[in-house]
Amino acid sequence: MEIADYLDEDLVCFLNASSQNEALSALINQLAAQGKLHDKETFFHAILEREKIISTGIGIGVAIPHAKLSGYSDFFIVIGIQKKGGIDWQSIDGLPVKLIFMIGGPDNRQTEYLNILSMITTAIKDEGRRKRLINARNGQEVIALFNQGD
Repeated sequence: MEIADYLDEDLVCFLNASSQNEALSALINQLAAQGKLHDKETFFHAILEREKIISTGIGIGVAIPHAKLSGYSDFFIVIGIQKKGGIDWQSIDGLPVKLIFMIGGPDNRQTEYLNILSMITTAIKDEGRRKRLINARNGQEVIALFNQGD
């Protein structure tokens, strides 16, 4: 599997959020609009509970909030791109977040989940790709950046 296998241009959101919760809400609303969530409130609560453990702001302007719940058969990713300024996410390096990769899916496929995390972190280590993602104009451009491989 490749990271592009989990991506969909309809699950790319261009944000102008003023807070972490506003960004999370926008991404969850997009997932709900695309029929990916069984229960929007339960998923949102799971995302918030995960954030309480430790920030999903991994540094370099990226956050990877995630929730695994029973009842889901497949993983999904919604990408949020903050167009103006960054969002305070209590990231490990203190930098504001501009790229958000929210992952959701089944709670019983840990290996696949870890592979998805690995693919995302590998892809975003490329500074040029991060800049191109932030400057993308539409979902097609975003997906194309992941179809290009490393």
